[in-house]
Amino acid sequence: MSGLVSALMGEETADKSKDILKGEPRDPATDIAMQGLMAEQSVVASLGIWLVREDSERLAVHLHAHIGGVIYRPWLDTSHSPKEQFAAAYRQHSHWVMIAASGIAVRFLDGEIADKYSDPAVVVLDEAARFAVSLLAGHEGGANRLAYQVARASGAVPVVTTATEALKPLVLGIGCRKGVSADVIEAAVHFALEARALSQVREVATIALKADEPGLLDFCERHGLPLRVLSHTTVAARAWVTQVSEWVQQNVGLDGVCEPCALIASPRGTLIVPKTTKDGVAVAVVEDSDWTQA
Repeated sequence: MSGLVSALMGEETADKSKDILKGEPRDPATDIAMQGLMAEQSVVASLGIWLVREDSERLAVHLHAHIGGVIYRPWLDTSHSPKEQFAAAYRQHSHWVMIAASGIAVRFLDGEIADKYSDPAVVVLDEAARFAVSLLAGHEGGANRLAYQVARASGAVPVVTTATEALKPLVLGIGCRKGVSADVIEAAVHFALEARALSQVREVATIALKADEPGLLDFCERHGLPLRVLSHTTVAARAWVTQVSEWVQQNVGLDGVCEPCALIASPRGTLIVPKTTKDGVAVAVVEDSDWTQA
């Protein structure tokens, strides 16, 4: 098994690892190869990134740079089929991103699935990075969370179909000043929600400028809420707001953040709480409309 997995990384891994240990300059491909070597030595690594075609190389390297992982290139091994290679590597990781069509992913997983408590999480990302689909082990394995991580890294739309999320009708759009704490954000969220429960919130949406805002990340982590990050271009294309913010116009170049972000994240939703502000935090709440009204 380990020989087959090692083969997927390329023949020069061992030689390149010597240069890495010496501290000599290396290219991104060397880093990827070293990741593969470390994964084999530790038997289990947290994330595997499976490519079907060489055309996906650039996207895979981009994901690797943002969320880590080991990149698998099955075309390097001509003695085994890609499905055989995937079967050999499948249990070596707790999480997978498969850059492939969902049909290919399903065929590769055929015969490998055991149960939701032990199966590795699988997210399928199409080659154009349009959709990051939580396919397997959404809750227990963490595929839902991984789908949002992949989406943030690639600009894809996260697709989560587990029943628990389907029963959560609310989406929060949040914008905030730099350096605002998680406690301040939480107070602003409860202020906006009023009597509504935070447990009914499915996700939080914000603009890319706030993707690494510590307080926002801490708030989401504290409550297990996925953070969906939208590009400036995406928000600008649907920049409808109930009230224009001069501060946001001057500093972000948009009329507003929280309302358009919430509405984009819930295309079928209705704005039930327009922008509310508290201590440097702006929050809007959107509620999903029933599918029969679509």
